[in-house]
Amino acid sequence: MICVLLVAGHGTLLESEIKNEATGLYSHLEGIPKALLPGVGGKKILDFWWEVVNMRHLFNEVYLITNADKYKYYERWATANDFPAENIINDGSTTSDTQIGAVADLELVARSKRFSDDVMVIAGDMLCEDLNFDIAEVLKFFKFKMGELAIYYEMEEGEKTESRGIVEVCPHTHRISKFYEKPCAGATDSRLASVVFYCFQRKTLPTLGKYLSQYPQVNDRGLGKYMEWLINEANIPVFGMKLPTGFQLIGQVGLSEYKKWLALYSSKQHGVAVKQMTCRSYARAGIMGNPSDGFNGKTIAMTISNFWADVTIHESKKVVLVPHPLNDPTVFGSLQDLHGISRKEGYLGGLRLLQATCKKFYQYCSEQGIALAKRNFTLKYDTNIPRQVGLAGSSAIVSATLKCLMKFYDLIDDDLPKPLRANFILNVESEELIITAGLQDRVVQVYEGLVYMDFSKELMEKQGYGSYINMDMNCLPNFWLAYMGDPSDSGKIHSNVRQRWLNGDSDVGKAMKTFSELTDLARIALESGNWTDLFELMNKNFELRRSIYTDSCLGEGNLRMVQLGRKFGSAVKLPGSGGAVIGLCLDPDNRVELKKAFQEAGFVICDVVPYVP
Repeated sequence: MICVLLVAGHGTLLESEIKNEATGLYSHLEGIPKALLPGVGGKKILDFWWEVVNMRHLFNEVYLITNADKYKYYERWATANDFPAENIINDGSTTSDTQIGAVADLELVARSKRFSDDVMVIAGDMLCEDLNFDIAEVLKFFKFKMGELAIYYEMEEGEKTESRGIVEVCPHTHRISKFYEKPCAGATDSRLASVVFYCFQRKTLPTLGKYLSQYPQVNDRGLGKYMEWLINEANIPVFGMKLPTGFQLIGQVGLSEYKKWLALYSSKQHGVAVKQMTCRSYARAGIMGNPSDGFNGKTIAMTISNFWADVTIHESKKVVLVPHPLNDPTVFGSLQDLHGISRKEGYLGGLRLLQATCKKFYQYCSEQGIALAKRNFTLKYDTNIPRQVGLAGSSAIVSATLKCLMKFYDLIDDDLPKPLRANFILNVESEELIITAGLQDRVVQVYEGLVYMDFSKELMEKQGYGSYINMDMNCLPNFWLAYMGDPSDSGKIHSNVRQRWLNGDSDVGKAMKTFSELTDLARIALESGNWTDLFELMNKNFELRRSIYTDSCLGEGNLRMVQLGRKFGSAVKLPGSGGAVIGLCLDPDNRVELKKAFQEAGFVICDVVPYVP
């Protein structure tokens, strides 16, 4: 791979305003090429880019092309920065009237140096917000896509699309479907700005000469115009890769804008190292329809603020995953202590969830063309969600970890939309950790609140996810929740039902259809405040589940809790895979006695506190 740094532009607004600035504060910068002006972190702008590309294992050669007017400045810079002076190309122009254009500059380097390799092209006078992005990821994605590559970013609020190259990118293939060079207002809704940061295959380099022959005017010879032609007219496949950071070509701004962007980017840079973030995800209670989420059914579930998982992230020299003192024990009081903890808690704490999420996050960003900053972090977690009682404790940790990683690396919702985020969390557990699970828990923890979910086969096959609707939570009834203090493994609750369903078992298929019907009726009951109907529907949900899974699979503890709740006139069902029950008791007096009975029977019971986002 060859890299070309473009710094051949002539007199600009910024250069003129520095020269005419009245206070004299910037007189020491008069005449200095824009690429050698101060950039983020106290470095010259070009110093930053030279550090980024000065990697012999990535680039065979790095070339810099400038003009005759500023050539000596760059020659002096080269000797001071160990840049090979023989790799500085002079295009011979001395003024803006004689400039040849960026496309001609690139063609000159490629032709005169007889390029026979792929090429990366970067504007060397471009301010970059993040000094730590990993250029190796750009090259990796370029080789993976086997097409031309253009870097883009999400524009800051206040940036105008009329001053940028704007791209429309297919979210599935990452191919750029349309390129607009400084479009008029309203030409596109996209705010994805392409910058002078491209990778070209060597077989595409001859198109530079072809373009120049068609467009002899220097005003048409900017790289933005060339990319517009390459994508929109020549129909050459060009893919887009997003950098979660901002860029500014300072040749296009005046002194006040230069100072503003430099101050903005510098302030963000200085705040990164000390920044610590904590993200929280909540336990889930299935109200209706579960477990049909894994069988193309419908469910209603809500997040509850009684129980949560927190994940905290901060920048560090290496990636560090901190074991939880209770959930990931490594020191025991005795062999007997180890035996007792292992028998009750098992061997699988939360550390594996952090690690699997990080691994899957890196993989996702690589495949989706999102270049991550070269920054390391420390992750730690805390949770009060009871283990093995079916309240989605594992997915809460994964969900909170994903929130942290997205914030740490400045990803926005469009980078990983909510429906796909739920799929991501499920894949962490099912693909990386072989945890049997459905989408319901992950959806409700992403959307938060009370959520109606439709996982019909038609929707799942068409778009890869279901239909998810947040419901009003202002007038919910008073649910209660009880769970076992010493549960057995709740995973066995699924028994052989999935295999029967895959085999086309008519009883299972009919049951899943009925679960969906109950869910639709429960949605009506919740929206209308008809708690009597909801009461009956909850009981029907449990009895239907019982008929399919059988008492032996549901387990003695779950059945005891259901029977005890019903003894006091409460509707009762399982909110998850087993180990806990959720109930609706419409008689306040019975609710008091119900709580006492559960406590005396050795169960933990509490009022449900819905989490309203």
